[in-house]
Amino acid sequence: MFDFLLTEKQLRLREEVRTFVRGVDRQLILDMDADKVTYPADYVRGLAAGRLLGLRFPEEFGGRSLGWEEEIVALEEVGVLGTSLGCLYSLPSIVGEAIHRFGTAEQREKYLKGTLSGKLFTAEALTEPRGGSDFFGATTVARLEGDEYVLSGQKRFIVGAEGADYFLVYAKTNPAAPPHESMSAFLVDRGAGVEVKHLYGLMGTRGGGAGRVLFREARVPVANLVGRENGAAEIFYQMMIPERMTSAAAALGMARAALEVALDYSSKRKAFGRKIKDYQAVSFKIADSITKLDAARSLVYTAAAAVDRGVSPALQRRLVSEAKKFATEMAWDVVNHAMQVLGGIGYTNVYPVERILRDIRLIMIWTGTNEIMDLIIQHEFYKEQLAAGPQGRNIEMDAVEADNSEEKVYE
Repeated sequence: MFDFLLTEKQLRLREEVRTFVRGVDRQLILDMDADKVTYPADYVRGLAAGRLLGLRFPEEFGGRSLGWEEEIVALEEVGVLGTSLGCLYSLPSIVGEAIHRFGTAEQREKYLKGTLSGKLFTAEALTEPRGGSDFFGATTVARLEGDEYVLSGQKRFIVGAEGADYFLVYAKTNPAAPPHESMSAFLVDRGAGVEVKHLYGLMGTRGGGAGRVLFREARVPVANLVGRENGAAEIFYQMMIPERMTSAAAALGMARAALEVALDYSSKRKAFGRKIKDYQAVSFKIADSITKLDAARSLVYTAAAAVDRGVSPALQRRLVSEAKKFATEMAWDVVNHAMQVLGGIGYTNVYPVERILRDIRLIMIWTGTNEIMDLIIQHEFYKEQLAAGPQGRNIEMDAVEADNSEEKVYE
């Protein structure tokens, strides 16, 4: 752990969250994975009762006026519970970002305050059946009729949908406009015209209320428009931060959980008269896992600090994309190493590693696939470096024939 980097306040917060996490009934986790629970409402209410939701938001709305660094501390601890419970913890932070930064005073008072108090449950309705990465290709539409928008379309793979009282929904409001100027965001109450269908057959990440949401001429008051009409692009780009930071931070906890199981097992299991941790085939996997986890934790905390310090939006986008990509892929590697250390017993439900592995697979896909992260990372880095020019020494000239311009052909 990086305790030496944490303040006393952050260490106290970590212990507070750990106490809550230790108190989560193991049967809830087992029942969720067995699809016996479709939405753990009491779990979310418990978080709200402890004032652990939306830590970054002002106290007047139920938050603690903390920063991303503190939220990462909390998210890593909650992450050990698995993807579903980690995501449900994150949703008030994710949806709350849009409401707090772009919403009206009335929206913050009703929806943000209601969510952080546990009186309202929320979900973000973004992904559509035709594809998740092509955000601006959405086919859900909203047309203005008087003082209401009429919403039609569908979203799927919406974690928390089963229990949500309202949704943050992106829809086309000007289909004829360029894609980046065609969409708006809405807070849509569950009610007439809003149908939720629970999704079964998920490989992992079960019990979090993931569902398909159908909008059949649902009427949404103009007052529930978030930001300006056709201005959803601005909201979407800002939402990259909470969506990807929460995934990265939870991945730290999930990887740590699997590593702890592998450490304990390898310290007890004997083969050929010796504990298996004494064999390099095992201990080197543990070493690789520790190194990757520490590296990912460093990157995630650096990204959190960058956002808290208000670096340029372009650098924020690059760092949070790097954090999401690296942390989720790290978690996949660490969990696979843990299963290999356990051997055949790791492939059974005697240990939780097989469930963690099933959960981990999703986080390399959601909130933007890791291939999309690659696109953002390289795009922002090229733009940043080409605009800045050579930094320090011009390395290109450190070659014998560096001045041979005839050989430097670019077209």
